[in-house]
Amino acid sequence: MATAAQPTPEVRALTDDRSFFGHPAGLRTLFTVEMWERFSYYGLRPLLILFMTAALADGGFGLDRPTAAAIVGIYSAGVYLATLPGGWIADRWLGLQRSVWYGGVIIALGHLSIALSSVFAQKAFFVGLVLIVIGTGLLKGNISAMVGEMYPEGGHRRDAGFSIYYMGINTGAFFGQLVTGYLGERVGWHFGFGAAGVGMLLGLITFRLWANRTLGPIGTTVAVDEAAQRQTRTITLAAAAVLGAVLLAGIAGLIQFDPVSVASNTTNAILTLAAGYFAYLFVLGGLTTDEKKRVAVIVLLFVGAVVFWSAFEQAPTSLNLFARDFTDRNLFGFEVPASWLQSINAFFVIAFAPVFAAVWIALGKRGISPSSTTKFALALVLCGLGFYMMLIPANAVIASGGVAKVSILWLTGSYLLQSLGELALSPVGLSSMTVLAPKRYVGQMMGVWFMATALGNLIAGLVGGHIDPERLELMPQLFSRTAMSLFIMTAVFAVLIVPIRKMMRSAGTENA
Repeated sequence: MATAAQPTPEVRALTDDRSFFGHPAGLRTLFTVEMWERFSYYGLRPLLILFMTAALADGGFGLDRPTAAAIVGIYSAGVYLATLPGGWIADRWLGLQRSVWYGGVIIALGHLSIALSSVFAQKAFFVGLVLIVIGTGLLKGNISAMVGEMYPEGGHRRDAGFSIYYMGINTGAFFGQLVTGYLGERVGWHFGFGAAGVGMLLGLITFRLWANRTLGPIGTTVAVDEAAQRQTRTITLAAAAVLGAVLLAGIAGLIQFDPVSVASNTTNAILTLAAGYFAYLFVLGGLTTDEKKRVAVIVLLFVGAVVFWSAFEQAPTSLNLFARDFTDRNLFGFEVPASWLQSINAFFVIAFAPVFAAVWIALGKRGISPSSTTKFALALVLCGLGFYMMLIPANAVIASGGVAKVSILWLTGSYLLQSLGELALSPVGLSSMTVLAPKRYVGQMMGVWFMATALGNLIAGLVGGHIDPERLELMPQLFSRTAMSLFIMTAVFAVLIVPIRKMMRSAGTENA
């Protein structure tokens, strides 16, 4: 974009600013907006399965657990998949700033629809979820791209800026789940949903008040001509019309959706698409031998990421249900809301992110630089241990006939191990895509990474409903199968670390 290649004096003044802890004031704006957006997203997510599986008499929908878990999986996967068209719309029509603004408005409307679903009927709840998916697709990836534009010089200052921004994400996630969890479980479900929407409104207000002064023209340019912009607008509005027609047909009862079938078929479709794309690259992509070696590593990382996220993203489904049904949440006479345990991950990420950064730097100074493959193996084994340890409390519940409630420390320990795994895998994922991808396919590889995350969410949704007081035997089966899949993938990565390192050196790429 023009702002990055040839910054104007106005842009240079904004990016050279040091008023926010040595960073541009624009980072403060983006940090705050993203913090409130994540407050709303993570504040809503853990309430979903608890609300949908709650009995009608308790204000819920009374859905069976597999159906509710599949809906959560589809919703979470949709958020990641929507970033692809959201980025395309920003690049070819709206620009980054307007995409963030309109995305936030659509998210806020989605939360409003969910909060009012008790008045306007159940269908308003699902319309709200669709609106949040669309809005997040416009906002999530594009606000991150704007953070990058605040640092046209790149370097360590840019990395530090993204670290601060990442802290905003987890701060919002931590407090969002505490606030909405208490209101949703103790006051009323729709009060929790409404609080999540208020968080997004605060983000919008922040953006409107601060953007002109701190961002100026950053993120406003579009790198295509007017004809291409008109074409993009036409395609986008047509797609919106089709989606609206489908939603109206669903509301009218003309179309019936089976969430489990939708999640299963979508998983198969994405897997087929991914396999076909990689096959195309190898056969018709015009890759050199060295590029094919690097893409082969990307395939491995893709599979590893799918396995990891399919376990990690069980937090809002299977582990959330375990917290509600089988965990003793009484602390000093206060019963902790089940959804509060979802905040543990964000707390551990905030606490340990600086530690991981310091460890990688210290190892680098000693000439030890763990490869991406090594870090993925570490992430997989840590997450596997987190699920393996859950076999102990699950078996204790079964031994008691479902009467006993286990210590809150079991889930805390599991989340700790999973969070450490996330810190080992998540930061290196996108970085590996940019390093390994052939230059002409870098943008597409970003989509591949989001595709892996979406697949993980879908799979987690399909298996996450297997925590049921009426079928206790499913619990240890779920935890053991999840742990074994992670351990098997760990073994694959461990065996391939040395061969991949040798292959990448011959291809002129280090640290893969």
